[in-house]
This record gives sequence, C-alpha cells and structure tokens, in this order.
Amino acid sequence: MNLPSSLSRRKFLALAGLGAASTLASCASSAGPGMQTVEYRDPIAPVGGGLFGSGMFGGGLGEQPDPAVIYAPEEDNGFLIPAVPYQQIDPRFYRQRVANTTGQPAGSVVVDTRTRFLYVVENGGGTAMRYGIGVGREGFAWQGEGVIQWRQKWPRWNPPNEMVARQPELVKYSIDNGGMDPGLKNPLGARALYIFQGNQDTLFRLHGNPDWRSIGKAVSSGCIRMLNQDVIDLYDRVPSKARIVVIQ
Repeated sequence: MNLPSSLSRRKFLALAGLGAASTLASCASSAGPGMQTVEYRDPIAPVGGGLFGSGMFGGGLGEQPDPAVIYAPEEDNGFLIPAVPYQQIDPRFYRQRVANTTGQPAGSVVVDTRTRFLYVVENGGGTAMRYGIGVGREGFAWQGEGVIQWRQKWPRWNPPNEMVARQPELVKYSIDNGGMDPGLKNPLGARALYIFQGNQDTLFRLHGNPDWRSIGKAVSSGCIRMLNQDVIDLYDRVPSKARIVVIQ
C-alpha cells in the first residue's frame, strides 16, 4: 500500500492493524430540530485536495460530472428525490473524477474521514471518483480494512434501544416497533452499504442522507453520510464484497 507522506507512522500502524473494534451506537440520527451540527475546524486543504491530493476538475482526467445534472431531481424506486442546492455546498464536495493517488487498486473504496472524502478507484487504477461525505462522532470509532458485505436500496431505519432511550420520541421507530419505513425522511436515505471485517459486522455504514447541509461536516450522530444522488451512484459502482479502506 503506497501511503501518502502526510500519514504518520502511528496512523499507518493503526491501519495495518485493521482498526479498533467499533463502538457505534447508531448509524444515523434523524434530521430536524435539536440536531447539532459541528463545523469542520481543522485546516482546510486546497480546493480539490485532501489526504490524497489532486486538483479539482483537472485536465487529463476525462469527462467530469456536471453538478447541474447529477444533483437534479431524480426518480428512484417510486421516490422523487429533490434537487440538491449544490450552489450552497463547497464545490470541493461535489462528485468529481480525480487522479488516483490512494495507492489502492481498481474497485477499492477509500474513506478519508478527516477530509470528508470517499473515493472509488476506477478501472485501470489511474483515476478515482470522489464524493463529499458527512461524518458523525461514531464515524471516527472504526478504521481499517473490510468489505461491503451487503447493500440495500431504500433501507428501513431501526434506531438502537440506546438511542431510543436518549430520544424517547423515536420509540415509534424502535426495533420492537419495526423501525421507520423507507422514504425521503428516512435517515438512511436511498441506499445503505454495510461494512464487515471478517464475519464481524463493524456497525460502520455508508448511507444516503436527506440533509445536504451535513456534507463536509461532523454531526451529532451517524456513520458516513452522502447525498442521495451520490450514494445511488456509489451503489451502482461498487458490488457487494467490494474492498473498503477507512482512514482517520
């Protein structure tokens, strides 16, 4: 694995050890009143940059997605996903093709939680599709290498009992009550991808997100959030059992 120079030896050893066991309590919190948003306060990399670098909309990378097209309203499985007001999102977090400097082979998924980017290495290995993500405190609880064990379109949301105890208003969506139906207000959004390490569920998820404001930020609870249009694109690019590397 070709690690970027910015990775410390300590971080490399943590990754090589396949990460710590997850302590995730939940993989999404419902958006709405009382949701706390924490701005990213670490030094911001140059536009288009990140842990792995690369320029935004750089030359020689082939055709770039057009934000006006990819974030337009989209009908999917009977749901009409509204347009994303992408002009209000930092352009670095738009879906875009970048040079693959992750050191990972084609088909790999790389999540860089610190810089809020997710990469899918494209065929040939020279480029990667990059997406902006939002993370939660629980999103920092696991790192290492795993596989996308299974994927689901328009999943149900089942907040764990611990979350229901903290937020009694969620009892109607509890596991005992069958969870929340799929839909535009469901915190897991249009797709969910479930990460395992060996035969162990890490409780680490990649999932859609009904709130575009969380992209590029850390929010009060959750795993890895993506715009619904982006998580649909990701779902179509990576199969079940795809390799994933998560770096903090």
